[in-house]
Amino acid sequence: MVDINQIPTRRPFHRRRKTCPFSGANAPKIDYKDVRLLQRYISERGKIVPSRITAVSQKKQRELAKAIKRARFLGLLPYVVK
Repeated sequence: MVDINQIPTRRPFHRRRKTCPFSGANAPKIDYKDVRLLQRYISERGKIVPSRITAVSQKKQRELAKAIKRARFLGLLPYVVK
């Protein structure tokens, strides 16, 4: 009979938490006219990528979404990519 206490246990794997790319000293400002920056946070289908994938903080994600929507309204970004 094998004693349960004798079986080696695995150490839990801890994934390092990503930091927000818009927080920090030399972080870029979110601006609706900066189309190149905004395109990094839009999927190839034209959807806004969620913050759990991009690691953007909740406050900055709202700013980013507002800037993307404003750029779409002005015709700087497409609504949908076919």
